[in-house]
Amino acid sequence: MEETLSRKLNITDIKRIASRASESVRNKDTLWEYVCSDSRRIGVNALWAMTHLPDSENDWLLSKRDEMIDMLLSETDPAKKRMLLQILRRPDYERESVRTDFLDFCLSKINSECEPYAVRCFSIYAAFKMCRHFPELIAELQLHLDMMHFQSLSPGLKSALRQTEAKISKLKKTP
Repeated sequence: MEETLSRKLNITDIKRIASRASESVRNKDTLWEYVCSDSRRIGVNALWAMTHLPDSENDWLLSKRDEMIDMLLSETDPAKKRMLLQILRRPDYERESVRTDFLDFCLSKINSECEPYAVRCFSIYAAFKMCRHFPELIAELQLHLDMMHFQSLSPGLKSALRQTEAKISKLKKTP
């Protein structure tokens, strides 16, 4: 697998790797080890494959959540941040499983014009999943989203903003 991950890959290659990884826990654990590789290309390709794991692997991904959050908080590579956030937005977050350091990270990225659009979008989605349990955090998230209305936004950011504001509005209507 290492040799494959060290090459320039296309989406067909990535889907094949993800399919192979989903065959066993050992394969998934091996893929995770490659995420932590010193080689940027191997690490990025392994993360890319993890973004294509089927929904049936969500429990395994959940078992790696704290490790992924720890990695994300210290990551400087925009591609790795984007893919880690893409994976971390998949599962639901229960009240007890919200990590404040991860929530603070997401809130700080929402209006950061230094971050790529995808990092900002995935931060919005992940922040909502964590904040939805706490009215005071929903209010804080709404403040961050309100500030976005004064910025020039990409179509993806506009969509993330619109979708999240709709979810917040629906959440406020629910008793």
